[in-house]
Amino acid sequence: MPHTPLPPRPTTSPPYGAAVRRGGALASLLTCILLAGCTPPVTIQRLGLEDAYRERSQSALDGHHLSTTTRIVLERQNLQKLWRKDPALALASLRSSTQAGFSTPNLPDQLFALAELSYDLGRRQRDRARFMVAALYAYAYLTPDAPPQDRPSPYNPHFRQACDIYMLALTEAMGTPVDPQSQRWTLPIGTLDLSADPTERLWHGYTLTDFQPTARLSVSGLKNIYSKPGMGEPLAAVAIKPTQNTAGQSKTLLTVSDKLRVPVSLFMQIPDPRRQVLSDRIMGRLILKSMDGAESGTQAQNTPPLQYDQSATRAISLNQNVDWSSEYKGFLDGRFFDGTHKAQLVSIEPHKPGHIPVVLIHGTASSPGRWADMVNDLLEDPEITEHFEFWFFSYATGNPIPYSALQLRKALDKAITDLGGPKADPALGQIVLVGHSQGGLLARMLVINPQDRLWNSLSHHPLASLHMPARTRAFLQAALFPTPMPDIRSVVFIATPHQGSYVAGFSIAHLIGGMVTLPFSITDAMGQIIKGNGDTIKTDMGPRRLGSVYSMSPNSPFIRALAATPIAPDVHTYSIIPVLGDGPLKTADDGVVMYSSAHLPGTVSELVVRHSGHSTQANPITIAEVRRILLQQLAATHSATALQDNTDKADITRMGGQYLQAPALSQP
Repeated sequence: MPHTPLPPRPTTSPPYGAAVRRGGALASLLTCILLAGCTPPVTIQRLGLEDAYRERSQSALDGHHLSTTTRIVLERQNLQKLWRKDPALALASLRSSTQAGFSTPNLPDQLFALAELSYDLGRRQRDRARFMVAALYAYAYLTPDAPPQDRPSPYNPHFRQACDIYMLALTEAMGTPVDPQSQRWTLPIGTLDLSADPTERLWHGYTLTDFQPTARLSVSGLKNIYSKPGMGEPLAAVAIKPTQNTAGQSKTLLTVSDKLRVPVSLFMQIPDPRRQVLSDRIMGRLILKSMDGAESGTQAQNTPPLQYDQSATRAISLNQNVDWSSEYKGFLDGRFFDGTHKAQLVSIEPHKPGHIPVVLIHGTASSPGRWADMVNDLLEDPEITEHFEFWFFSYATGNPIPYSALQLRKALDKAITDLGGPKADPALGQIVLVGHSQGGLLARMLVINPQDRLWNSLSHHPLASLHMPARTRAFLQAALFPTPMPDIRSVVFIATPHQGSYVAGFSIAHLIGGMVTLPFSITDAMGQIIKGNGDTIKTDMGPRRLGSVYSMSPNSPFIRALAATPIAPDVHTYSIIPVLGDGPLKTADDGVVMYSSAHLPGTVSELVVRHSGHSTQANPITIAEVRRILLQQLAATHSATALQDNTDKADITRMGGQYLQAPALSQP
């Protein structure tokens, strides 16, 4: 059969515009496919140093960004979306998975995630119970009482973060003030029962109370802020002194301020925490420990190092104890510390046998608060805290120097006697006085025997020849005829005007000095002298001449007589002299006192602190020198303590200090 060709297929061409659109769509699709094929699903990006650190360290502690570990746990548990939608339900689901033993990737990471998520939710809801749950999970992650191999590595950044979650969560959960007694909590995960030992509130015979949290405090005014890292909630507690002794009589000892704050730590201990936190009933105990108790090695068994904020605690004490207006009130009103404002010798802690008292005596128009930086630094030295304690003397700085020195002498005598004296505690016979400016002159009055030299600077005739009541004679005898106190071993003079201050010689200084109101005991004594012996007095007996300002004038007969009186030979003396600039010492000064006036021949050492003004107590070179002097005395009294004095001096010289040898005025 012959082949018959088929008829051609009919063709229809689409409209031109439709073809263009179809071609464009195909081109776009092809472009997307090609681009997707060129872009890898995993990319990298180089970060700056700050961003790189932030990427590795971010957590709920510093914002609302969760840590990488917690994000991984949420992702692998398929809880990311639920966390954003219903955080409480996501937490409950993660807890259920953990209880069932389903960990992604492991139990420690899951416990950390539970702690971080609970902390974040507690902060959002301001829920103390949620914060307590966060602290429990953080403790379970850290499991401090477990064998070392079962604890997280200290190199893991979450280790410190968990400690901080524990601290801050416990701070928020316990509130302000903290009540560290036995308590029961009802939590979203069950009940928590915490026991406490009331005897842990006792501190050297005092009772600790008013526990204020310090974790969220920012301290200003101190150059250095010290804290001790560890676990626990750092607190500042008030030490309440006992009112009566066993005999029922008021016991008068060295005054410890009733507003003294003691650094303590509150530690919540949970036995077998990884098991307990996943149950609905948790039991533990609250452990309260003062910082000095922890340092003495009396920590409870299995207790990790505890966290303390000692500088913050000292700042609270300073803020609540020091009436800064008293610096000027106490200068202008010589009666300021009389009556309800007694001149006081105050300690920052009860006396401990074997601890040598270091008595700090402030200068004119000043207060004990001016020693804050020095004491804050010195208390961080273990050798200092183990062998020394700090007492502060307050006085009305406008009063006559002999009168203020007599107050200091009486306060020290009473404190030493009340504490049993050197026979009961030899450390009470090794007292160190540290005096700044006028405070140095008060200290000097306690280590000299001027006989009648000071009296003769005021009177033409012997005291015994004058007619006056016995009380007046006894008062003048005690104030102007001092003898060295046998309990004082060393004196450190800081910016002390031994031969007067040129500022005190200014007319304006005399005018201000004339505004001082003197105590009755002084005005009464002067009235008795003038009453029957007016022709015997060499100088005007008005406030302008009697007060401390005129007494510190280089032209004052008193300061000249005091400068001419030698210090007892068995007392070790040291000078710390600040000067402004790098000029020759013979013309140098600190803005208040000339170097030539502060220089004292015969000292064990003399340190010049360049580029420092008169208020040098907070200068790091000055503080380092006081530390060196204290440790030098310690080495002399404790043969087992070996110190290299020359090395210490070299270190201070390296800091910028300049030691001088006599005759100092010949030095450049």
